[in-house]
Amino acid sequence: MSFSKRGRHAAFVVTVLAVGAQLAAPVALADPAAPPLPDVQQESAATPAEGATPPAEPAAPQFGEGPHNVVYRARVDGVSRGATITYKLSDTEFNTADPTMVPGRTFETTGVVSDPQQAGMQVAIQWPYSASLHCEILVDDQIVAQADQFVAPRFTPQRNDPGYGVLSCGSVGNFPQGNTAPVDAPAPVPAAPLPPADPAVAPPAPVA
Repeated sequence: MSFSKRGRHAAFVVTVLAVGAQLAAPVALADPAAPPLPDVQQESAATPAEGATPPAEPAAPQFGEGPHNVVYRARVDGVSRGATITYKLSDTEFNTADPTMVPGRTFETTGVVSDPQQAGMQVAIQWPYSASLHCEILVDDQIVAQADQFVAPRFTPQRNDPGYGVLSCGSVGNFPQGNTAPVDAPAPVPAAPLPPADPAVAPPAPVA
């Protein structure tokens, strides 16, 4: 083999080696990266520790011996008339108010009871009005009861549903019935008129 042929062969080998090195480099870089380690601190914060005690619910208000001051609040949001609010004034007395209720106005009154569980109130509106009713009771400045109710409109009177349009708060078991307009009794049938009395028969005229 001549010197020129051996030189060309050596150059060819060098070229092949250089190209192979360039092709091998991307393959090495294409190896998948190692997955990131999990954030142990975040998982610990998101997962509660085993045996941990869940937060306790707020305790019910505690009251000492009576008497106790009671605050009754009511609200009627909507177009309504004839609203009535009945509440426990004392252990044995009830009171009923009929304030003019407009949206945004809060009715408030007070009472005194010996047992906080005796406090109670009812808010009622007349048919056919519709409104959102709200009531709440505070005993010694602590909320013991509250409720909300939406009274949907009806096309017929609540004759057989005295609870329609009535929202209760607290103890109302011994309350007068709520929206208690009695069922309309049928009008009495008038008695048939008596027939007119027959005119007295005139005695026969005496014979002359």
